[in-house]
Amino acid sequence: MPYPCLSAAALATLTCLVAPGAALAHPHIFIDTSIEVVFTPTGQAGGFRITWAYDDLYSLAYLAENGFDPDFDGTLTEEELARLQGFDMEWDAGFLGDSYAFLGKTPLPLTGPTETTAGYQDGRLISTHLRPLAAPVDLAGNDLVLRVYDPSFYTAYTIAAQPVLTGRADCQAQVFEPDRENADARLQAAIAELAGTAEAEGEFPAIGDAYAEEMVVTCPAA
Repeated sequence: MPYPCLSAAALATLTCLVAPGAALAHPHIFIDTSIEVVFTPTGQAGGFRITWAYDDLYSLAYLAENGFDPDFDGTLTEEELARLQGFDMEWDAGFLGDSYAFLGKTPLPLTGPTETTAGYQDGRLISTHLRPLAAPVDLAGNDLVLRVYDPSFYTAYTIAAQPVLTGRADCQAQVFEPDRENADARLQAAIAELAGTAEAEGEFPAIGDAYAEEMVVTCPAA
C-alpha cells in the first residue's frame, strides 16, 4: 500500500465525512500526483520523482489517528514533521508503488523508493519519492510511459500537473485521461459478476487499471 492503513474507527469516521452510505464505495482515498522525469547526463531516462498530495479528509483522519497537530492549528512542529517522514513508504512486499513504467509497450522495472520526503501543507499530507529505473533507457524512437493507478481502486490517482522533464529540453510530455465511460462500464460488469458470490462481501473488483491516467514522454530520434 502507498498509504498507512487507518484503524477501523478512523476509516469509519472518514467514510462518514465523505458521504452517507459511502462504506461500500470506492475509491476511499484521492491522491493528486505530480511527476518529474529525471534524465541522465547522457540523455537517457533515469527515473521518476513522484509527488503524492493526499486529499484533505484522509489527511485529517491520519493526523488525528496518529496524534499529530493536537491543537488543530494546521501546522506541524519540527518534531512532528520528523516523525512524519516515511509515513507512506513502508510498502508491503510485492507492492509496485501504484506506478507502472513502459518503453512503448514493454514494461520497465523500477527500483524501490529513495530520496523520500513528507510534509503537511494547506491541510494535505504531501510526500515525494524517487523511483529510479532498474537501468537507464534511451528514448530515441520510443515513448516512455508512466501509468499511475491502484489495481484495487481503493485509491484514485489524478495527474494534477504538467510533468516536469529534468535534464533534457528537446522532449515533450503529455498526460492522457482514461475513457471514463468505458471504465464505468467495466466496473459495473465486474460488480455484477461478483454479485451473489462469497467474494462480493470482502473483495472489490481489481478494476483500477481502467481508471489509470498516464504520462507519455516523446523525444526526437537520434
